[in-house]
Amino acid sequence: MLLRKYAPYYYQLKTEFMFQPVSVYIGLRYSRSSHGKGFVSFITFFSIIGIVLGVASLITVVSVMDGLEREQKRRVLGLVPHVLMSQQKTPFDNWRELQRDILALPDVTQVTPFQESEALIQSKTALQGVLVHGILPEFEQHNIINRSMEYGQLARLGTEPFSIILGQALARNLNVKLGDPVRLTLPNKTLFTPMGRVPVHRTFTVVGLFNVGSQVDEAMVFISVKDGAKLHRKKGDGVNQLRLYLDDAFHANRVISQLSVKYPDYQFVSWQESQGALFAAVSMEKNMMWLMLSLIIAVAAFNIVSALVMVVIDKQGEISILQTLGLDRSGIVKIFITQGLVNGIWGVVLGVVLGVLLTLNLNSLFTLLGVNLLAGGQQLPIAIEPLNILVIVASALAMSFTATLYPAYRAAQTQPAEVLRNE
Repeated sequence: MLLRKYAPYYYQLKTEFMFQPVSVYIGLRYSRSSHGKGFVSFITFFSIIGIVLGVASLITVVSVMDGLEREQKRRVLGLVPHVLMSQQKTPFDNWRELQRDILALPDVTQVTPFQESEALIQSKTALQGVLVHGILPEFEQHNIINRSMEYGQLARLGTEPFSIILGQALARNLNVKLGDPVRLTLPNKTLFTPMGRVPVHRTFTVVGLFNVGSQVDEAMVFISVKDGAKLHRKKGDGVNQLRLYLDDAFHANRVISQLSVKYPDYQFVSWQESQGALFAAVSMEKNMMWLMLSLIIAVAAFNIVSALVMVVIDKQGEISILQTLGLDRSGIVKIFITQGLVNGIWGVVLGVVLGVLLTLNLNSLFTLLGVNLLAGGQQLPIAIEPLNILVIVASALAMSFTATLYPAYRAAQTQPAEVLRNE
């Protein structure tokens, strides 16, 4: 009786859908019809919702992490030299000649003279340790500090004697403004006076304030290398290092290898040695976020297993009829793989749409809710990478496909004779 009932339906499918596999068509029908059937539909719905939320969360978090990493690289690598060239034995009297020779290398875009020392900076109300960078302003026009000046100009260091430029955060800590005096003290360098040994110190005038938006703002100050030489009681311009900036910071080791052969008496330090741990920590944090949110997608995808196993149990009679009418086991497997993949595809598509929309409007949403995650009212940097979205989509679909294999295998193991005997 069941054969007479389902035979015309089966042959109609083979006739009307000769250009579409019957198993795919039946799998699509099952995926649509199961939406209204009780507990199975409930599990299926929440498995799709889980995939949607997992994919959307992963896209949003990864885009924010990529944005933060990109902004960090822009700020840190825009300020930290990609390669630092130094010589401890003798001063850099020939630094201009070295600058011309190194600029001839294909990977090097900029070479700037540099002077660095540790000091204490003191105002009338506060005292703080800082790094003092001596520079020549004419070589720093492309420096991120020059682009981040809020008050004053970097060029004033070369025109006004004993002038200094501070970060706005440091100026707030010291309670100083433009035109105020501050005292720089070198605790490791002393002078003999009638009063005994005293640290070298000099009064500077604040002529500019910058705001990079990082810890640099309260840990670094800039003076002219000539003023730095006078502060250190040295002759000449006081240049003791050269900063090399490359067209690609990740070519630093290759450039160092070339320079080490040409200049064996000099020391070279890449940004990876000085800042590598910072970027490694950011990369590890991003990878852990990938792992945790991928587990959410995996849990949601494997809820498809429960739903499909229940469908297999519910469709035992129909599976047996299809096998009796000539559909082989591979056809049965394709039916349930199709049904599970449809749920996965719906979840992935909706998740991508929700994730991209949420990411693009994240800062507006935070503003509406009055949430400020970064200091100074800064917006979250966001970078939506198409490659990352493709990886997320492929991973979610792969998990959904894997989740269909066991239920499809169970369905293919159905024994028509045993099932139909009980119908």
